[in-house]
Amino acid sequence: MSGTFYSDLLATARSLTEGECHTGANLANLAALLGQSLADINWAGFYLMDGGMLVLGPFWGRPACIRIPLERGVCGAAARTGKVQRVADVHAFPGHIACDGASRSEIVLPIRQNGRVAAVLDIDSPSLDRFSPQDEAGLLQLTGLLEALDWGRTGYTLC
Repeated sequence: MSGTFYSDLLATARSLTEGECHTGANLANLAALLGQSLADINWAGFYLMDGGMLVLGPFWGRPACIRIPLERGVCGAAARTGKVQRVADVHAFPGHIACDGASRSEIVLPIRQNGRVAAVLDIDSPSLDRFSPQDEAGLLQLTGLLEALDWGRTGYTLC
């Protein structure tokens, strides 16, 4: 993906979220934007922290696992460590949770609010090694946009 691709994606994301304070609406639109914009993916969405585990939030793609303990899977690792997880082959990742058996690679980015991980952005691909350092850098800009939003004025309770 070109640098222009992520600049355009971020500009579109800003236009979708500008002036909207409901996190659920923003996450739903951004999941749809990612699903429609990124090539060679089969799932894009968010898991929200709730009571010490991740719970499914807005997404684009097939039905997904509803709850993910922080000790399991790529999403759990991102939430637990607070670090981006870019996995070339999910079947080689210890504790991988196969919500969709077609997924072969994955990138998960933590989203912080008030200094703690409040959610993760999870994107899966049916291809091995789909996500590049450039994808990671572009998606980090998107999560930065989400971190700047006020999550306190929504229907979501972040525990």
